[in-house]
Amino acid sequence: MLVVESETRAADSLVQGLRRHGYRAQSVATGSAALREYRNSDLILLDLDLPDLDGLEVCRGVRADADTPVIAVTARDTELDRVLGLQAGADDYMVKPYGFRELMARIEAVMRRVRMQPALAQVIIRGPLRIDAGTREVRLHGEPVDVTRKEFDLLHLLASQPDHVVSRKQLMTQVWEDSWSRPGRTIDTHVSSLRNKLGSSRWILTVRGVGFRLGNL
Repeated sequence: MLVVESETRAADSLVQGLRRHGYRAQSVATGSAALREYRNSDLILLDLDLPDLDGLEVCRGVRADADTPVIAVTARDTELDRVLGLQAGADDYMVKPYGFRELMARIEAVMRRVRMQPALAQVIIRGPLRIDAGTREVRLHGEPVDVTRKEFDLLHLLASQPDHVVSRKQLMTQVWEDSWSRPGRTIDTHVSSLRNKLGSSRWILTVRGVGFRLGNL
């Protein structure tokens, strides 16, 4: 577990408490260090007030590259702060000061949700299109297709429900982990990019007023 906390005494206290409860924990004091170290962690406790980077930026950086759970632990306590933290990709949000027992309960709840997530099909084949969730690779006619993380997640979600229309709201919630914003140009931009990379608009079909579904060539 990675503790991202700029106050040394607070970081040391938190790390010691986590270790007493059986967690392997370490701490870093800056956002840049967090972005270097988080890949070896199964959960991140992230203070949003860091000396070099805003914690929201760190959270978005983690979320753009990995599904590592993040709990924001911060003094920012307005409703807008909570919304921004969750929109940036945090799985939970705690306001300082907090009780350690509550923190442990929230850690356990987040980890339980992660463990309970249904396993996705590792390889989906749709005609000449092959989507490998294990390696996060897309191949078309055997040739690799260079896609971004969000493009892969969007395509994989559509491919995992090949005979169903996936709504824009579902895409925002499951791909962008954003259940507050109205679906807009973000989805259209990613769909357009995927169509270009796959060489045909028929791979992703628009169902007007509803969402998208995977096509087949």
